[in-house]
Amino acid sequence: MRLDDGLEMHYRTSIGPAPPNPVAVVLVHGFVVSSRYLVPLGEHLAPDFRVYAPDLPGFGRSDKPPQTLSIDKLAHALAAWMQAIGLERAHLIGNSMSCNILVEFAVHHPHLVDRLVLQGPTTDPRARSTLSQAIRWLQNALREPPQPGLMIKDYATTGLRSAFENFRYLLDHRIEERLPSVQAPTLVVRGTRDPIVPQGWACQVTTLLPRGRLIEIPGAAHTINLYAPLEFTRVLRPFLIETTRGSTAA
Repeated sequence: MRLDDGLEMHYRTSIGPAPPNPVAVVLVHGFVVSSRYLVPLGEHLAPDFRVYAPDLPGFGRSDKPPQTLSIDKLAHALAAWMQAIGLERAHLIGNSMSCNILVEFAVHHPHLVDRLVLQGPTTDPRARSTLSQAIRWLQNALREPPQPGLMIKDYATTGLRSAFENFRYLLDHRIEERLPSVQAPTLVVRGTRDPIVPQGWACQVTTLLPRGRLIEIPGAAHTINLYAPLEFTRVLRPFLIETTRGSTAA
């Protein structure tokens, strides 16, 4: 799908009969990777929802912009893509860095958001440094089995310069200052073994959200969408189908 600025955005979507829930689900990838690592989660959600998973500009099969896009510009690109394919409203689910993107998205484009899911939101203000984050990411890598066939290709596609700039944008983004402006019902999901998102930070995120709630998945680390998609789907489904039942409560 080509956006108004000329960038081509690649996306994946579920196929088959119309699902029972009218509101679509958009899965948004995190740092450096692409929509490929969201496929396991998308497959579990597809029986109930029409699922979309775009590659943001600069990632995966989408075009690379001349300059690496900041968090807020990635949010605007996501909104432009939704409007281009005719999605008037959706549930949006993010992991890691895409939680920052989705918070900006919800603040700037609230009319496009039905419900929001922030799985493993970054960055904990108490660890907002390159060293602290490197230590936490290394700890997490020891808790999740490597996926070299998946990660290496995405890392190579994104490139070292863009990866560095994305990391800088991530450290600079003060998500804690933006959370109080998110009006959509929001589910915060954390794995109990996630060193990148300690329980205290997950609780703080939830408290700052006007309509937030927190669920922890026992034994999971940071990338729940890839390593525990079934368990993730089990906590997502009740939250997402509340809209269908006519509930507006958080």
